[in-house]
Amino acid sequence: QVQLAESGGGLVQPGGSLRLSCTASGRIFLINRMGWYRQPPGKQRELVARITSGGNTNYADSVKGRFTISGDNAKNTVYLQMNSLKPEDTAVYYCNIGNTWSDYWGQGTQVTVSS
Repeated sequence: QVQLAESGGGLVQPGGSLRLSCTASGRIFLINRMGWYRQPPGKQRELVARITSGGNTNYADSVKGRFTISGDNAKNTVYLQMNSLKPEDTAVYYCNIGNTWSDYWGQGTQVTVSS
């Protein structure tokens, strides 16, 4: 059974930084994509950033230039460095790791940006 463990969320002031991490454990093979999604209060879940096993990345327009996704394939871990945080970044952040056959989701970690 595959499990994803997220960490790094919390409360931060506008302009601050946080780093999220997510590690997959269990029998998971040939990961080809890792990503972060978020669900703001009262809204749909949306893509924040994702990275392929080849290192290609894409970002939501709202986070370009502020967030950076990176992955460590050997450790089955994905990171999201979030800088210059804004109140509108407040959401539950979910990591996603997948291969050709399955998608796996973390339980979510709360990020709150407020003064």
